Amino acid sequence: MNFPPQPGALAFAPADVLAQNYESTFDDATLRMDYIFAGTAEEQAIYLSGMKTYDGWYGKRINLPHLPLQGNGIITVTDTTGQDTIYRHSFSTLFQEWQSTEEATRVARSYENTLLIPMPKTKAQVAVELTNMHNGRKACLKHIIDPQDRLIRVHDKQETTPYTYLRQSGDSREKIDVVFVPEGYTAEEMEQFRHDCRESMESLMRHKAFADRKDHFNFIALDAPSSHSGVSIPKNRDWKSTAVGSHFDTFYSERYLTTPDIARLYDLLDGVPCESIIILANTEEYGGGGIYNNYMLSAARGPGYSSVIVHEFGHSFAGLADEYFYDDQYETYYPAGIEPWEQNLTTLTDFDSKWKDMLPKGTPVPTPADGKDVYTHVGVYEGGGYQSKGVYRPAQDCRMKTNGAPDFCPVCTRAIKHVIDFLSR
Repeated sequence: MNFPPQPGALAFAPADVLAQNYESTFDDATLRMDYIFAGTAEEQAIYLSGMKTYDGWYGKRINLPHLPLQGNGIITVTDTTGQDTIYRHSFSTLFQEWQSTEEATRVARSYENTLLIPMPKTKAQVAVELTNMHNGRKACLKHIIDPQDRLIRVHDKQETTPYTYLRQSGDSREKIDVVFVPEGYTAEEMEQFRHDCRESMESLMRHKAFADRKDHFNFIALDAPSSHSGVSIPKNRDWKSTAVGSHFDTFYSERYLTTPDIARLYDLLDGVPCESIIILANTEEYGGGGIYNNYMLSAARGPGYSSVIVHEFGHSFAGLADEYFYDDQYETYYPAGIEPWEQNLTTLTDFDSKWKDMLPKGTPVPTPADGKDVYTHVGVYEGGGYQSKGVYRPAQDCRMKTNGAPDFCPVCTRAIKHVIDFLSR
């Protein structure tokens, strides 16, 4: 795990100790690398499909070789010998989720994925690694990048999607830029989109983890109208032409709203200050989805929409896991003997790396649910990660468990703050 044994005490050294000198290693530019991840339930393969660059780097400038969370994949940038690590970034993918479905046992599929890194000043090696649910490496692609490669497409600034700041706390080099992307809003509905952005931003900022760190964020609204109003709902045979091609029924799950068109999404974001992506869908159909350091997508209206947006941002921004359970998964997400990398679940395999330091003295493990202080009392409650047995969560209820919870539990709140501080301090 990448958290220290006592996560409450943030192990941040001074910036000049923690960080490599960004300016001596990287240009103020972004290198976008488009990949194809493909395979079956048992196999993974990674293919590079293209590269592009544009001015400005809007990701982290400190903690460059370090990770706040493990994720299900890691991109590592080193010198050409592979010895000196100059940048690392973790992420998760829809492809790896699909690998746990029944369909993956009988058919091979491919998924688009895009990864961004700061542009190195000189040639460097990139290694992209994917893991499985047992934290074992399943696939790795290494390739050399040359900043002078004439086949790296250069973004035309005149083609940058127009955008406006909803909240600007400071320079993008020091703040976390969150971009709202419109999905299924026509040109005539863009004012409604901006209204929905403000409502969503305010919903996030009502939660303690974000309220306490509100000055660490910039919020941006992208101006990217769709041809059709609304989003695709396959169960109704209703397909629409929208900005990022999202649809419900992902993996045949009616409420799971995602987009397979990652390259199209990043085409809209080329040149835009962006570190985290919130896609708002112009629909009252209940649902959403969030993938760590990838994107989150949610219905922007309808019953409970604001809770869904916050919940999904917990996934995509802070790598928090779902705490509810149905026992209906084709394959176990969190097998016994493997400690989840998500900070709000444990199999008790390595509980010291989780919230053990936050347990009140004398708390039994596991902790019986007594219905008291359900949002705030920290314990070790069985049930989470879609499994009723063998996986434990920190509180009886939380924003990562139900829409009725008023806030994140104390453990999730601390985990979110850790990520914010890692990125912006």
